[in-house]
Amino acid sequence: MRYLPKSDSERRQMLDACGVSSPEELFAHLPEAVRLKRPLALAPGISEYEIVQYFRDRAAENANGYASFLGAGVYNHFRPVLVDTVVSRGEFLTSYTPYQAEIAQGTLTTIFEFQTMICQLTGMDVANASMYDGSTAVPEAAMMAVRATGKGRVLIAKSVHPEYREVLRTYAKNQGMPVEEFGYVPEAGTIDLEDLDRKIDDFTAAVIVQSPNFFGIVDQVRAAAEIAHQRGALLVVMFTEAVSLGILAPPAEADIVAGELQSFAISPCYGGPFAGIIATKEKLIRQMPGRLVGQTTDSRGNRAFCLTLSTREQHIRREKATSNICTNQALIALMATVFMTVYGKQGLRELAEQNLAKAHYLAGKLKPRFCGKFFNEFVVRMEGFSPEAQNNILRRKRIIGGLPLGRFYPELADSMLLCATEMSRRSDMDTLAEVFDPRNTPSRRVDNLPNPEVPA
Repeated sequence: MRYLPKSDSERRQMLDACGVSSPEELFAHLPEAVRLKRPLALAPGISEYEIVQYFRDRAAENANGYASFLGAGVYNHFRPVLVDTVVSRGEFLTSYTPYQAEIAQGTLTTIFEFQTMICQLTGMDVANASMYDGSTAVPEAAMMAVRATGKGRVLIAKSVHPEYREVLRTYAKNQGMPVEEFGYVPEAGTIDLEDLDRKIDDFTAAVIVQSPNFFGIVDQVRAAAEIAHQRGALLVVMFTEAVSLGILAPPAEADIVAGELQSFAISPCYGGPFAGIIATKEKLIRQMPGRLVGQTTDSRGNRAFCLTLSTREQHIRREKATSNICTNQALIALMATVFMTVYGKQGLRELAEQNLAKAHYLAGKLKPRFCGKFFNEFVVRMEGFSPEAQNNILRRKRIIGGLPLGRFYPELADSMLLCATEMSRRSDMDTLAEVFDPRNTPSRRVDNLPNPEVPA
């Protein structure tokens, strides 16, 4: 039988240790109906070479070598080789959560450096040891504001990433936390400050905005902060494109900053895992979820690190826990830490400038729908044809187009969200612009197009 040792002596030794005389006796307690009477339907083993070739063949079936203009929260950026070199080291790759400071100084040091760099990027006083991702960081920030203010209502801009808003509603459903949205200005793509002013009240705990927002527009953080603070609410500013922090002023007017660091050398990887962050002012530190690593000195007076604050249910009484998040995403956060170390302040600024220049070059060949200032994403209206049809044409040219917006914004069903990063080549941008020119391709009906030459 396949599940027993091969030699008779080994088989007899195992059966004797179990106190039975035969394999049938070993499984005699199982009902006859659930016993498998045939060998398992497993393919025979294959060599290492064949395994490697199998995965190469599967990889070739994906859009390998395609240019991509798809952003919407997950971005195609260059990943320095050093990132994987560091995170693949056994000390990091196989390490467990750093409960015992005396054997986890390496991990604690990297988390401390991560927190420090996030504070520098966001202009906040303190940052935690990372969240699962940006989508869960937003509701955690909302609940943090509810605890801090003693109020229960949350206002979130409709220009915040729609999937993040869905996750917020999932969290809020059983929290007794009302969530209401306020709109955006149709012409500019920025938040509608008048709508915010109408909907905010004295029971509002948090106002949540995104900048750059889901449309790529740099939004009015300062004006939103003034409205929120006048009514005693906290302002939560979130981001999905971390590279923008290399050129935009930190959202210092915010009380809480939540965001996603996928852009910092974390592979798109079919949607995760990523690393979210929460950073805040010092006065709110005890309302933070997750963990906080701090610097101290050991018994010999040397610099050392330890878990300074862990306000979660594994460390304190459940009723006092701020969150049930049970990881700090340390390995993924380390990727971002290595990235920030490699690029530095000047390098991150130059990277942001490249993204800005590439996106504006592409936008100059098209017609952005919104007039607000944007970073590396913008919305373009399709003229007389559907975004899906355009994407079919682009795929035949080995280009992955943008995100059709009708799924999330019915009023923008004729529009597409495009993104250009430092990885976007001018020739591909020129090709995309040619395809988008209605004079070059008169018919855009999806049902008239042949199937794109992309593997299923």
